[in-house]
This record gives sequence, C-alpha cells and structure tokens, in this order.
Amino acid sequence: MALGMKEFTEFKPDDILEAPLLYTSYVSVCEGHEPLYKPIAGMDVLKGILEAKLEEYNENIASMNLVLFDQAMEHISRIARIIDLPVGSALLVGVGGSGKQSLAKLSSFILSYDVVRIVVASNYKLVDLKTDIQNMFVKAGVAGTQLLFILTDSQIADERFLVYINDLLSSGYIPELFPKDELDGILGKVRSEAKQNGCEDTPDALFDFFQDKVRKNLHLALCFSPVGDAFRIRARMFPGVINCTSMDWFHEWPREALIDVASRKLMEVDFPSDELRDNIAANMAEVHISIAIANSDFLNQERRYNYTTPTSFLELIKFYIMLLGQKRGKITDQIDRLEIGLQIMKSTVDKVEALQDLLKIKMVDVAEEIRKTEELMAIVGKESEDAAKEAAAAAIQEAEVTELTNGAKAEKAACDEELAEAIPAMERATDAVNCLEVKII
Repeated sequence: MALGMKEFTEFKPDDILEAPLLYTSYVSVCEGHEPLYKPIAGMDVLKGILEAKLEEYNENIASMNLVLFDQAMEHISRIARIIDLPVGSALLVGVGGSGKQSLAKLSSFILSYDVVRIVVASNYKLVDLKTDIQNMFVKAGVAGTQLLFILTDSQIADERFLVYINDLLSSGYIPELFPKDELDGILGKVRSEAKQNGCEDTPDALFDFFQDKVRKNLHLALCFSPVGDAFRIRARMFPGVINCTSMDWFHEWPREALIDVASRKLMEVDFPSDELRDNIAANMAEVHISIAIANSDFLNQERRYNYTTPTSFLELIKFYIMLLGQKRGKITDQIDRLEIGLQIMKSTVDKVEALQDLLKIKMVDVAEEIRKTEELMAIVGKESEDAAKEAAAAAIQEAEVTELTNGAKAEKAACDEELAEAIPAMERATDAVNCLEVKII
C-alpha cells in the first residue's frame, strides 16, 4: 500500500514497483489543505473521499449510480490529473458503457469545473456547434470559468464537427469563430484584466491574452469507442485528437470489479444471506468473463469481432433482478392463493366440526323422538287392533241395522200402499160427514 510523501522516500525499489503509483492533487484539497501533488495514502482513503464526493454530486447535481472499484478510482485520478493541467484535454477510449462520461463528470465535479455537453438532434448543424463553442469561449475567456466539454463519438453527427475540435486542440482557437464586431466586444471585456497582467493595449496582445485564458480554462474530454473503423479514420484525418490529448484507455473490467459492481447492484434485492448474494455476484462475473473468452475463440475461428461491454454486464444484472422479481411475485401470488385456500379449508373444517357437534346434539334429540315415536306407534298399533275389532263388531251391527232398515222399509212400503188405498175411503167418509147438518135445539 502506498504511504505518505515522507514515508515514500523510504521505499525500496521492489516496494515501489509493488505499490499502486497513484498520484493526485485533489485529495489534499478534499482534506482541507492546499493542492499538493502526492501519492495516495491508500485505496481505502481514496475510496472514502470519492464516495463522499459522489454522494455530494448525487445530492447537488443529479443521481449517478456508480460503483467505485479500484480501476474506476484510477480512471478518475487520471482524468482529474489531465484536466487539472492548464491546457489539459483527455481522450477517453473504451467500448460503450465502460463509464467514460460518468467518471469524467465526477472528475470535473471534484475539481469544481462546469460540465458542458451538447444536445445533438436531427437538426443540429455545424453552425449550432459553432454557437456552443462561442458560448464556451466567452465563459472560459471572459468570465474565467473552468469548463469541461464532454463530447462522445455518437454526438458527432457531421464529420466536420471534428474540424473545429481539431483546431481547438491544436491551436486553442478556431479561425473566424467570432465576427469582427463580437470579437472586439469580447476583447473590450478582457482589456482591464489584461492590463493588470501586464499586457499591452493592442488588439493582438488582447487576443493572445484572451486565447491563453481560454486554453487554461477550457478542457475537453473526448469519449470515443475503438470499435469499428471510425476511430482509426478520425485519428488519421484529425491528428490533433491524438497528438494534443492525453489518452486514457478503458480496458475490460477485472473480475474483482465485476464482483464488486454485481454485489452493489444486488444490495437492492433481499436475499436470505450475504453469502448467497456474494455467490450470485461471483457467478455473474464468471458468466461475463466466459463470454469474453468465447468472443476470443469466435475471433480466432470466424475472424469476426463480438463485444461484451460493461453495459452488457449491467443489463445481465438488471435482467436477473427483473426475472427474480417476476418469479418471486409469481411464487408470492401462489403462496397467497395457497394461504387463502388454507384459510377457506380451515374455516370449512371449523364449520364442519361445529355442525358435527350440533349434529351430535340433534342426534340425541332424534333418538328421543324416535323412542317417543316407537312408543306412540305401539299405542297406535294397539289402538288400531282395538279399532279393527270394533270395526268388525260395527260391521256386524251395521249388517243387522241394514237388515232391520230394509225390513222397516218393506213394512213402510206396505203401509204406504194400504194408506194409499185407505185415503180415498177416508176422504169420502170425510165428505159424507161434512154433508151432515147437525141441528142444535
């Protein structure tokens, strides 16, 4: 581990080769001291400082989810060292998703630089880039603001954009950038400051002062990808991109970095144990590395390139978290359905048990009712036998009565006949009696 400046002089040659030779000037500033270019006291110390700066960046600027593994911290230190120079510009080369832009923005924030980025749309032309550069020149050359202009290869909608970038890197100025009247106005704004710094009050001297001030305050961070022929062609056609910048090459993430990134991303997921999370992170890193090995074999066999970028690794983690969430959600739904089913079954069992208890009580009542019914049936049976006997006797009596009735009816009929015969005689007798006149003396 690297030690402080005082102890660094006591290193042996072998120790120096083993130590991470990482020098910075912003660490002393972050610790509240004057800028001092010295080796770091250890990666742990550097990580603590950068994590504090990253948290401050997320609170004040925008949320940027970075994992500060050793390689990323080394890139931040390199970029900060490059753009901290008066005429320092960086060429960051790496495949897409390797963190070039994010680390450049964090480096500029650590140095208190303002980040300038262009928004390239379909109607963004060369004149728009010229206008943006004019605004950057005014801020850097007149206001004295430290700027970092971040440009990616995907933002180069027209190859002529690199003409301005090449001139800016090579000479610090773009021919005919400002019209004559605007340039005179700008020089008038810096005249007082130029005189204070001992410059003559001539247009050429004022322009040189303005140009030097721009070169000191305006820095570029070109984020290019080495994939394809575009980078090679642009480097040949615009030599200032290579000759006037300090290159920082973003290599593939090492295994430790992959595991660290995966572990940090998986912290959002609830696992039964930290050991399981670490094993999953290690497996993800192994899968990513195995694809890189397969890409090498594919190149040897087919003479064709296939790339696995850090973005691919992040997408793998994102896909795993999404798929795990879906599976957990499905299992949770099944558990909920099972719990609801078990609750219904338990409720049903409780109701059945209650009905069984009620049934036992009812069965006692039913048995009593059956007993009473049997007793009643016995009584009814006995009474039925008596009723049958009485019915038989009644039938005999009925027959006798019927016979008597029939005899009475016959006698009545005979009497009626005799009466019918006697009635006329009686009527005649009555008439005869009525004819008699009883004289009373």
